[in-house]
Amino acid sequence: MFSIVRKATIFTIVFLLIGGISFAADSIVIKGSTTVLPVAQGTLEAFMKANPGVQISLSGGGSGEGIKALIDKTTDIATSSREIKDKEVELAKSKGVKPVAHVVAFDAIIPVVHPRNKVTNLSIDQLSQIYQGKITNWKEVGGEDLRIVVISRDSSSGTFESWDHFVMKKAKVTPRAQMLASNGALVTAVAKNRYALAYLGIGYINPSVKPLMVNGIKASIQTAMSREYPMSRELYMYVNGEPGGAVAKYIAFVKSPAGQKIVAKEGFVPIVEVKKTGKKK
Repeated sequence: MFSIVRKATIFTIVFLLIGGISFAADSIVIKGSTTVLPVAQGTLEAFMKANPGVQISLSGGGSGEGIKALIDKTTDIATSSREIKDKEVELAKSKGVKPVAHVVAFDAIIPVVHPRNKVTNLSIDQLSQIYQGKITNWKEVGGEDLRIVVISRDSSSGTFESWDHFVMKKAKVTPRAQMLASNGALVTAVAKNRYALAYLGIGYINPSVKPLMVNGIKASIQTAMSREYPMSRELYMYVNGEPGGAVAKYIAFVKSPAGQKIVAKEGFVPIVEVKKTGKKK
């Protein structure tokens, strides 16, 4: 399997499996969210082993880019860490596209800091004040006398839009914030900067960063599933109408117990019961 950092890099992976002497007619193009990327990678690897001859192209770029590609009919599946917007649905309809959502996992957006940072908990209000640039020093929230370096996802990211929904409430992110294009870039930036604050999907948390509690609640599979954690959300795969062929088969696999086992292995929250974990939707 890929490492967490490698998973988060914005890239294109093209898998071509040859059956006999010719390529199979079935193919799948997947574009979109870097948050959902590990789920897509893990499940398509298993899917291809069970379905030799299927040609699959996978790329990141952000939820907005994936949905745009679905509307433009340049992808079969758009991965997204946010719901499709009304204006996107209307644009899709005008082009003869009917976006259909498939929830494939649950997630929690988690604020993260450098492991040496003494802060362990921030409230939603404190996070908002920091990201607006109104709180600028860690000592204002119980930490050391250090300037806060604010790091955010870029505006094409579904995680950025979820952060706006949960934290910013339409307030503007400070222009001093560093805007990065992937979860992996955020992990790397925080791991190298003692002053930094960023936010990640639960599947990207690793020992190089320190997750914070929010409103005194620790993010976990249990608190994300119960919605006790205040920044829990669904992760989606969008398709055009009711798909057929390899696309339908792949979506069904992702949502099956076998696919959801991979979701759990990648660090996200499964939507169905998974043996050995005993967790249910």
